[in-house]
Amino acid sequence: MIKKKWVALIMLLLPGCTGIPDGVVPVTGFDISRYLGKWYEIARLDHSFERGLENVSAVYTLNDDGSVKVINRGYDASAKKWKQAEGRAYFVEAPDVGRLKVSFFGPFYGGYNIIALDHKGYSYAMVCGPDLSYLWILSRTPKMKTAVLSDLVSRAKDLGFDTESLIYVEHESVPEF
Repeated sequence: MIKKKWVALIMLLLPGCTGIPDGVVPVTGFDISRYLGKWYEIARLDHSFERGLENVSAVYTLNDDGSVKVINRGYDASAKKWKQAEGRAYFVEAPDVGRLKVSFFGPFYGGYNIIALDHKGYSYAMVCGPDLSYLWILSRTPKMKTAVLSDLVSRAKDLGFDTESLIYVEHESVPEF
């Protein structure tokens, strides 16, 4: 079982996996300084490396070399413990384009493509990986306004993502990390 999870993670992070799905465009006018900080995962498509996790969040901080430190954290209720992964992200294109590559180990990178963003308040984002099987909807707060979430899901569906399979993440009280 553990071997399958590692294989899935490696497949996500292979160097060739830094692309973006056909017909999907990253946001422009992106400002990394406004994107930094904590984001809550509101919805995602299922993958073994996050399976069963609730209270999932990501924290982004800027490193001295211009890369972005990424700390993903989620609570596994069945094991009654927190899981955490630390990675590093780099821009694929210009810094004002929401297209990065992220690595959680070694030289293996996965695509981190910001495809929708609240440019005014940086209160929500929609991110995809290199193909239509990777999608995350993020918010600065543990709950997202229903109208905003519905709009993002609709936009994702129009782009070809399997929105019927979205997992909506619970953010409830759990033991501190």
